[in-house]
Amino acid sequence: LFDAINCLAKENVRLLVLGRKHMLMNSSNWKREIMKEMQNKADFFFAENISEDDAFLLYATLRSGKHCKFVTRDFLRDHKACLSDSLTRHLFRKWQRGHQIVFSPSVEGKHIRFSPAFRYDCVVQTTGDTWHIPYKDTFEEKYSYQVPRKWLCIQQK
Repeated sequence: LFDAINCLAKENVRLLVLGRKHMLMNSSNWKREIMKEMQNKADFFFAENISEDDAFLLYATLRSGKHCKFVTRDFLRDHKACLSDSLTRHLFRKWQRGHQIVFSPSVEGKHIRFSPAFRYDCVVQTTGDTWHIPYKDTFEEKYSYQVPRKWLCIQQK
């Protein structure tokens, strides 16, 4: 968390960290001086320790406007499963791809890499006589925020 906050704070973006109240207790996992340093770089909201924090995450992201992005390791599958119909689930996945920033620590653990949210929808796109079709070379299980990175460009002559 410390490294992620430091990395994002360098980009001069406003940060809200959603955590739980146990983070405020000085412990081996949450050192008081490190928490204070992080709180100087980001706003924090501490929910009750037994709370479901996903609801806070979704509300804060939606309430903050369409420019807002969120970072979590959660794939929000439970929330998609609760949606009543396939159109709503499709819209949720589309919204998630456009707003979720995915991070992964480096192998050495020295820095964090962020994959940005997508600025485009990963569906067939057409312009006049040209089509752009997303595809994958091999079938593999993917998470809802992962989309094909390859596009096939077809132009009618």
